Amino acid sequence: MKYDYLIVGSGLFGAIFAYEANKKGKKCLVIDKRNHIGGNIYTENVEGINVHKYGAHIFHTSNKEVWEYINQFAEFNRYTNSPVAIYKDELYNMPFNMNTFNKLWGVVTPAEAKAKIEEEKKQAGITDPNNLEEQAISLVGKTIYEKLVKGYTEKQWGRKCTELPSFIIKRLPVRLIYDNNYFNDKYQGIPIGGYTQIIEKMLKGIEVRLNCNFFENRNELENIAEKIVFTGPIDEFYDYKFGELEYRSLRFDTEILDEQNYQGNAVVNYTEYEIPYTRIIEHKHFEYDTTSPKTVVTREYPDYWTKEKEPYYPINNEINNNLYEKYKALANNSNKVIFGGRLGQYKYYDMDKVIVEALNCVNKEL
Repeated sequence: MKYDYLIVGSGLFGAIFAYEANKKGKKCLVIDKRNHIGGNIYTENVEGINVHKYGAHIFHTSNKEVWEYINQFAEFNRYTNSPVAIYKDELYNMPFNMNTFNKLWGVVTPAEAKAKIEEEKKQAGITDPNNLEEQAISLVGKTIYEKLVKGYTEKQWGRKCTELPSFIIKRLPVRLIYDNNYFNDKYQGIPIGGYTQIIEKMLKGIEVRLNCNFFENRNELENIAEKIVFTGPIDEFYDYKFGELEYRSLRFDTEILDEQNYQGNAVVNYTEYEIPYTRIIEHKHFEYDTTSPKTVVTREYPDYWTKEKEPYYPINNEINNNLYEKYKALANNSNKVIFGGRLGQYKYYDMDKVIVEALNCVNKEL
């Protein structure tokens, strides 16, 4: 055995494991099928602007240890996620707060806003929601649902809200304050200079092979290390023995524009179903750049997933979760392979949760 650990995937989970194992004297090989490190948090410098290649990644956490850990590798700015939503040329603040309610109904006080929502909920008279549409209306009423939830959700999932189960929306954040901050977390920001530098620092001094697909080189790679840390799809690792897990994919359309400021905000959501993309990201606003003569924008399109496409979001319904448990049982009986990350553990993790999982895995293993 040439290495202690073969780490498949150079995203956040794999890079943290490699970094911590390397500190403890373990010899690691990191491979990635893409031509770059960083997984989905990869940022690429285009026209002097750090472009989030695989969609907006905004770091936020209430865990002080996690915040201090990630700050070893980059200085973060004070970016606050305050997206806006556009519905038929009307502009609304997100998440739902007093600014949103004032624009919708002209209400000014929290009591007026609450009364209006309660009035709409009462008019709907839904006590036992049978689908996502009924669940959403029972939480926030018809106006908010139809303008700000329905179209966006149907695009995101590729199905009508009446065909989606109610459990997808357990709650909808209603804030009776004038605050456009999307996250309630204590710590929030974007790394100055982008995310790629973080992974570069983690993997410094560690052997990395890019354009290396584990499954195309499986016979060689499985016997190259004592153990494998696998951050790809767990069902693919086991040759889909019990069947395929389902995902939603994304498609990105990025363009460079010869103007300084396209939309005035980093993230603008489009909630009409008729507009095929869910949001437009203007990357320069993540780092408060107002000087570049050009700007880079990305339209984000939800997409059906096939094996040829990137899996972005696990579909954690009952059928898929039960299927995952079968694969997890196989994994639990293996002394050779450790599964991690969104795809390896079939969970929608934010970045701070990935860090927690990776550090827990390292502590358990080493």
